[in-house]
Amino acid sequence: MTQHDGVNLLRSLPKMHDFFVGVDSDGCAFDTMEIKQQECFTPAVIEHWGLQPVARYAREVCLFVNLYSRFRGQNRYVSLVRDMDLLRRRQEVKRRGFVVPDVEPLRRWTREESRLGEPALAARAAETGEPVLARTLAWSRAVNAAVARICRNVPPFAFVREALAALRGRADVIVVSATPEEAIRREWAEHGLDGQVAMICGQEIGTKREHLRHATAGRYAPARCLMIGDAPGDLAAARDSGVLFYPIVPGREEDSWRRFVEEASRRFFAGTYGGPYEAALIDEFLASMPERPLWETARP
Repeated sequence: MTQHDGVNLLRSLPKMHDFFVGVDSDGCAFDTMEIKQQECFTPAVIEHWGLQPVARYAREVCLFVNLYSRFRGQNRYVSLVRDMDLLRRRQEVKRRGFVVPDVEPLRRWTREESRLGEPALAARAAETGEPVLARTLAWSRAVNAAVARICRNVPPFAFVREALAALRGRADVIVVSATPEEAIRREWAEHGLDGQVAMICGQEIGTKREHLRHATAGRYAPARCLMIGDAPGDLAAARDSGVLFYPIVPGREEDSWRRFVEEASRRFFAGTYGGPYEAALIDEFLASMPERPLWETARP
C-alpha cells in the first residue's frame, strides 16, 4: 500500500461510532519491545556499525535509549543517531580509544525528511551515494529480517483482549504504529486480533501524528478521541492531534491495561476522562522514564 492510498483509506474509514481510539502496537498492545530490542535491533547495531570493541557499553546505550528512557518508541533512525551520540559521550568508550562512527549524514536526513521510513531512506541513499545512508539501510533491513525470523507468537499483554472487548460496539478503533506494516499485521493476525480493529497503520502511511489527524479531523469531538500508547512520542502525537492520551506504563503494562478496562475506559465513555484524571496518569507515566542514564547521573 502506498502512503497516498493509506491516507485516503484513513480519511474515508466509515464512522460507525461517536468515539475513536488509536492503539499503539509494539510495547503497548504486544509484549514485543523487549525481544525486538534485545535480540534484533541491538545486535544489528553492534554488527553493522562495528561496535564489537565496545559491545558491552553499546548494548547498555541501545537498551537505555529504546526501552528504559523517555526516548523509548522513537523512529528507529532517530534512535540510531541518539545511540551513537550517547555512546560517544561514555567515558569508558573514550578510555578505550574507540572512535564511534560519524552518522552526521543520517542526522541531516532525519531532520530534512518527513517520511522516516525505509522507502525514503533507500531513495535518498541511491540518489546521493552516501555511505552512511547505505550502511543505515543495510542495518535497517537486517533488523527487519531478524524481526521476521525471531519475533513469532509474542502474545499481547494481559487485559488487551478485554480492553478491545470493552471498546467493541462503542468506539472506532485503529492501530497507530511506527513499525513496518507487514510486521504489525502479522502480529495482530497471529493472535486473532486483527478483526478487532478497523485499520492497521504502519510507518508506510506516515507518522502516528498523521494517522491520528487523518482519522479524526472533523469527524469526532476531541473529547471523544483517545490514543493509547507506551512512549512519550505517543503522548506528543496525541497532544499534537488534539486527542486524549492513556498511558501504558513500561514495566507495569498489565496493571495499566487492567486499569483501562476497569476504570479509564468507563471514564472515557462517560466524558470524565480528560482533566485531572488524565493529568495524574500522565505524570505517573513520565516519572517512570528518565532522560539521562544512570552512568551519567551517578557520576560525582
